[in-house]
Amino acid sequence: MTPEQRARQVGETMFAVDTASKDTMGMELLACEPGRALMRMAVTPLHLNGHQICHGGFIFTLADSTFAFACNSHNRNTVAAGCSIEFLRPAQAGDVLTCEGLEQTLSGRHGIYDMRVSNQRGEVVAMFRGKSATIQGNVFPEGA
Repeated sequence: MTPEQRARQVGETMFAVDTASKDTMGMELLACEPGRALMRMAVTPLHLNGHQICHGGFIFTLADSTFAFACNSHNRNTVAAGCSIEFLRPAQAGDVLTCEGLEQTLSGRHGIYDMRVSNQRGEVVAMFRGKSATIQGNVFPEGA
């Protein structure tokens, strides 16, 4: 199995049971490649806060979900060890947010990943940095 095939299988396996991202939030997984993931979410009226802009928690969740797919793409169970987010501009109802996550470094059990959340006009809405920690097991069984 190539690294690309492995990452694609990780994405399919995880997304199939990720009810939070898929069903609750309405996210789409567009790509899962080695050290990279791409997700999309349309901002609906259900995502709006008291200022009638997208609640930051929903933007965070899009970035966090993208982080999960990017850091698990090597088929080693990996979780978040820490993260930070910077909100740069509001997202409105009707906006389509895309988040690209990229592995910056992977050393031993830990990795650093950067997520860029952009709207349909290519404007950066938020930047998220996550630190990953690899734990025991795999997303799906390999080899025999």
